[in-house]
Amino acid sequence: MNQPSRLRRVARLGSRFLIVGGLSTLIEIGVFNLLVYGLDWGVVAAKLTASAVALINAYFGNREWTFRHRDRRSRTSELVLFLATNAACTALGAGIVWVGVELAHVMLGREPGAFAVNFVNLVSIGIIVLVRFALYHWVVFRTSPKREAGEAAVSSDIPRP
Repeated sequence: MNQPSRLRRVARLGSRFLIVGGLSTLIEIGVFNLLVYGLDWGVVAAKLTASAVALINAYFGNREWTFRHRDRRSRTSELVLFLATNAACTALGAGIVWVGVELAHVMLGREPGAFAVNFVNLVSIGIIVLVRFALYHWVVFRTSPKREAGEAAVSSDIPRP
């Protein structure tokens, strides 16, 4: 497969992933703020809970739309990989939020306000989006080895300029 078509394919996947992720992010931010500012939860517990709620949307959106063309392995193994990937990403995100809020507290000399906490949360989400896309693409919803070999054989038959 030539480089431009591979880039277009990854860009299409990336666009769909970002749409599903955008909706999941809105869900996560809404639940996070409800828990922190409406129910007085701690930021780490709120981050973990909000991520779990958004995860449901992310799984179905990515499985049924973003990566629907991929060969499916068993639903159970796919779900286990999805959950393991997201557990690692959620832990990383919670760690980033914790460190960021602690740094903001030290830098400000007081408890950070809603703007600072949400800024830190958005930064964590941005980092995690990149990690999740890579893991979903190459691990969770991967193309079967048979299909990759077939694509490589077809692309080697195409004359190069």
